[in-house]
Amino acid sequence: MATKGAQILVDSLINEGVEHIFGYPGGSVLPLFDVLYDAPVKFYLTRHEQGAAHAADGYARSSGRVGVCIATSGPGATNLTTGIATANMDSVPMVAITGQVKTNLIGNDAFQEADVTGITRPITKHNYLVKDIRDLARVIKEAFHIASTGRPGPVVVDVPVDITTSELEGEPDRTMHLPGYKPVTEGHSRQIKSAAAAINESLRPVLYVGGGVITAGAHEEVRKLAEAANVPVTMTLMGLGAFPGDHRLSLGMLGMHGTAAANYAVTESDLIIAVGARFDDRVTGRVDSFAPSAKVIHIDIDPTSISKNVRAHIPVVGDAKSILTEMLPLVTHSAREAWHTQIEDWKRKHPLNYNGNGGRIKPQSVIQQLCKMAPQDAIIATEVGQNQMWTALWYTFRRPRTLISSGGLGTMGFGFPAALGAQVAWPDRCVVDIAGDGSIQMNIQELGTAVQYKLPVKIVILNNGCLGMVRQWQELFYKHRYSQTILCATPDFVKLADAYGATGYRITDPGEVGDALQKTLRTPGPVILDVHVEQEENVFPMVPAGQAINRMIGGMA
Repeated sequence: MATKGAQILVDSLINEGVEHIFGYPGGSVLPLFDVLYDAPVKFYLTRHEQGAAHAADGYARSSGRVGVCIATSGPGATNLTTGIATANMDSVPMVAITGQVKTNLIGNDAFQEADVTGITRPITKHNYLVKDIRDLARVIKEAFHIASTGRPGPVVVDVPVDITTSELEGEPDRTMHLPGYKPVTEGHSRQIKSAAAAINESLRPVLYVGGGVITAGAHEEVRKLAEAANVPVTMTLMGLGAFPGDHRLSLGMLGMHGTAAANYAVTESDLIIAVGARFDDRVTGRVDSFAPSAKVIHIDIDPTSISKNVRAHIPVVGDAKSILTEMLPLVTHSAREAWHTQIEDWKRKHPLNYNGNGGRIKPQSVIQQLCKMAPQDAIIATEVGQNQMWTALWYTFRRPRTLISSGGLGTMGFGFPAALGAQVAWPDRCVVDIAGDGSIQMNIQELGTAVQYKLPVKIVILNNGCLGMVRQWQELFYKHRYSQTILCATPDFVKLADAYGATGYRITDPGEVGDALQKTLRTPGPVILDVHVEQEENVFPMVPAGQAINRMIGGMA
């Protein structure tokens, strides 16, 4: 019995447990879409391929499963690349399937041809160009395995149209062949013992937790370690939710816009226990001043991340959950009274604060009130910019996979389509996208997707009439010369929501915030809440570029 390539591909996706796919059709993927017409898979037609990639990303981040997106050849595939790069920077498991021109036309500048494997090689964990139908089933199986194991990441499978239309006799071979791919999961026992001994001996330790903890499902182990050893915990943007933000040991986020307590504690520590974090520049600031007196334990499944930016004295390569489980019986409780007294003093003297006076709505207040009103299991997506940092600082994340945000690439336009993907993964949970009026316009067309598939995502726009974060830098470092950052033709978001068949509200008075948020959360279907906030409100604390992270400006009492 002969089977067409398109059927093999769809059967392979079903074998991997795929239930939801995001994408956009086109000529070179028509055979695939014809098979999808009858397949037991829910397809979500986004309004732009970038939206499809971000939706697959948000689906993966919120669920822990592999997100899947499909686009046609040429511009369809290239429109996916920003979403692929976003997933790659944040280690998100995703499989992107792209159409390609016929194999005999590859390299001939055929209509809608693009070198997809060449373009995406730097921004994927791996990619494939399928040139033989006999390889198709195996490649799909390998793609899902690579995307979801070790340090996760996106995998691109580029499929020429003649591969999907040709036929294969007999059963397809799904046997994986990955002789060079053997990610380490079990940590070295000697290194684990050395790490535990260093924790027990330290006087001023800090647990530094990144998104890898959430990926590994190691949040409970982190909490147990912190409590067992009595160690304060700070988190990266990607790590928020890996440790309860309201826990007595929580320091909040560290880095460029981190809390004073977190940045001071890291700077003064004698031991950094890094778990699933990569010491990126937004965390370290000036590297030679980062935790200058600290020994560093670095636990990560990716050996290339260890000592890449900051030297690790005790490296432990492997799965964070497995390593912490083995480490837990080896650590002992220590009061560390002087250290905790110092940290409490920093928290008391330098709490987060803002000037709540004046007649304009303060964005921090909006975040605080939303945090009180939203359900405990609400999923909060963000765009990128001031809205993202205000959310990280003023929303208390208590559970993993409840913050969906573009960290490494900082992709404007990410939040809304990612929120749609999260809503698909969790149809019964509250999903909110906190946005800026600049970033939301990057992929505002996905309101059509939300309305078509009845995805009740709520969008809270902190509308300050400008590109806020860039404007803030221009205010602080470029003498208020607001070059191309003031948005003079922002649309009426209420009318825009109505045009798409969604609901829109607008508020301008601080006294309206609570009622408007309640109404937004209770209104069925997708909703835009356009909140007009103070234009020159800044995100503080802030570490100026090139400074040590204890050299913060603003935002501290």
